[in-house]
Amino acid sequence: MFNEEERLITSAKIENDDNENLLRPKNLSDYIGQQKIKSNLNVFMHSAKKRGEALDHVLLYGPPGLGKTTLSHIIANEMGAEIRITSGPAIERAGDLAAILTNLSDNSILFIDEIHRLNHSVEEILYPAMEDYSLDMVLGKGPSARTIRLSLPKFTLVGATTRAGMLSSPLRDRFGVMFRLELYNEKELTAIITRSASILNINIDAQAAQEIARRSRGTPRIANRLLKRVRDFAEYEGSDIITLVIAKKALECMEVDELGLDNIDRKILLTIIDKFNGGPVGLDTISAASGEEAITIEDVYEPYLLQLGFITRTPRGRICLKRAYEHLGKCYTSQQPTLFDLQQDNGNNAEK
Repeated sequence: MFNEEERLITSAKIENDDNENLLRPKNLSDYIGQQKIKSNLNVFMHSAKKRGEALDHVLLYGPPGLGKTTLSHIIANEMGAEIRITSGPAIERAGDLAAILTNLSDNSILFIDEIHRLNHSVEEILYPAMEDYSLDMVLGKGPSARTIRLSLPKFTLVGATTRAGMLSSPLRDRFGVMFRLELYNEKELTAIITRSASILNINIDAQAAQEIARRSRGTPRIANRLLKRVRDFAEYEGSDIITLVIAKKALECMEVDELGLDNIDRKILLTIIDKFNGGPVGLDTISAASGEEAITIEDVYEPYLLQLGFITRTPRGRICLKRAYEHLGKCYTSQQPTLFDLQQDNGNNAEK
């Protein structure tokens, strides 16, 4: 069975990831990348502080590992406010959220990770809290029940999600500031790796940092994790500096190739190419042939393969594209189905 924590290049947070909090920047000036978000956020925070008000509610969304939690801590630090941290799955009852809200102080930050996983009953408590800074409570049961409204301090809700589309419209519309975090480029990741190496007292040359960045799938969390594992190889080799040679050897041993694909990514691609002539093939069939769960393939592996242009989804199933063949050293022939062919075929079927 798939275990996310066993995968080196997963962008999900791993509980035993040591030093992750240490590597997080504390100020906006130290935060690398996401320039547009940093610029706009700086304006919003500066204006809110100048007025002496709480920052408007902020929604941060995008793939995991890009710095949503880090940004929430930076907001709290820049605003000089305390931060309370929780997650959607941890708030099981409306009373749990009510207890958190009533214990907030003026201008404080409430960070809710995975906010899309809030229960509907819990979510409804947030509506008046976000809009009117009030909490509606029902006392008693039956005919004697009555409703009271409690005033809440002015606070800022910072919500983080990897699936913004799963948020209900009433909740999403109550966020005044919404930012989508994008994948990082190689230059930004190289700067992040260099900064992390300095914090962890790791000596690394520029070429090695760039090589690790190239294989980090555009994600700082993966970059930092690879840096620490490459450090282990350098220490094993008896070297006090991570060189390009050591970095390449370490990443090769960990089966992370030039584009950041691991052995399972390649296994899925080879399954489609070798066993099903490049597709189209259904997700359940790929699952049965590769030994990986269908939901895991769809949620964990496919997104990055789609971003690289290695596969595409069609009504008839998944197909591998020319770039996947070239990367794996496979011969691509004109007999392989193309997206245009499938679209034409679908059009003809629709006419029939």
